[in-house]
Amino acid sequence: MSHARFAFPALLGGGISIGFAGILVHISEVGPVASAFWRLALALPFFLLISLRLPKEAPPWQPHWRLIAAAGVFFALDLGIWHLSLSLTTIANATLLANCVPIFVTLASWLLWREPISRAFLVSLLITVSGAALLAGEHLAFHPARVPGDLLGIVAAVFYCGYLMTIQRARQSLDASRLMLWSGAVSALVLLGFALIRQEVLFPTSLQGWWVLIGLALVPQVLGQTLIAYALAHLPARLSSLGLLIQPVVSAAAAWILFGQALSPQQFIGAAVILLGVWLAKRQAES
Repeated sequence: MSHARFAFPALLGGGISIGFAGILVHISEVGPVASAFWRLALALPFFLLISLRLPKEAPPWQPHWRLIAAAGVFFALDLGIWHLSLSLTTIANATLLANCVPIFVTLASWLLWREPISRAFLVSLLITVSGAALLAGEHLAFHPARVPGDLLGIVAAVFYCGYLMTIQRARQSLDASRLMLWSGAVSALVLLGFALIRQEVLFPTSLQGWWVLIGLALVPQVLGQTLIAYALAHLPARLSSLGLLIQPVVSAAAAWILFGQALSPQQFIGAAVILLGVWLAKRQAES
């Protein structure tokens, strides 16, 4: 049975997993960039254990160090900048603008590699992004004072676009666990330096604070990013970025369940529109 058959379910599983990241960062006891550092650092031992169990004939990582380093830097900048945007603008603004990733991935795929873009995919893209706007719409609050945070949300989306496209290229030659191990090590180093420069609180003050960071490492990073890296070996980057827009649906649902933040009729419609757009994109890719 072809592993490609599991690619899209893996992508959705990854999107669901990373959908919990915002909530865990929100309740973290350390600084925003420090949270991103611990997410990567605490995940490294798990990726190392997985990598050590791989057969010796698995492809070596050394010839691909440039792709690995680029993926690590892109991901570090994406996480660090997005976490900063959360402190400078509303969560709704930061989430919506960071979810512009499919637009940047589609443009980059066409400009850099001349990948054809069908009208059906563009319709799916428009539907899905419109759903994301509806989901966040009631909480959007554009204001001159929030412009720096809003711009950081867009910049984070650009860097995540670079991360997805780099990971897709690297996955043609590397297994997911080794790629996550070495690119994660690069990301952790970059984020640690960023957090130290900002003089953020680096260590939680309670056992519960450590459990939050461990959860951030295990769910969004180990589970979520591994599933996404697996899917990227078999799916176009633009379809993958579109499928990951399931993330705000998960975040909204989790906030409802955990914090009692009930969804309005508009948000229910937005979530349904996102799921429709993702389904249409998958149908178009299979045809």
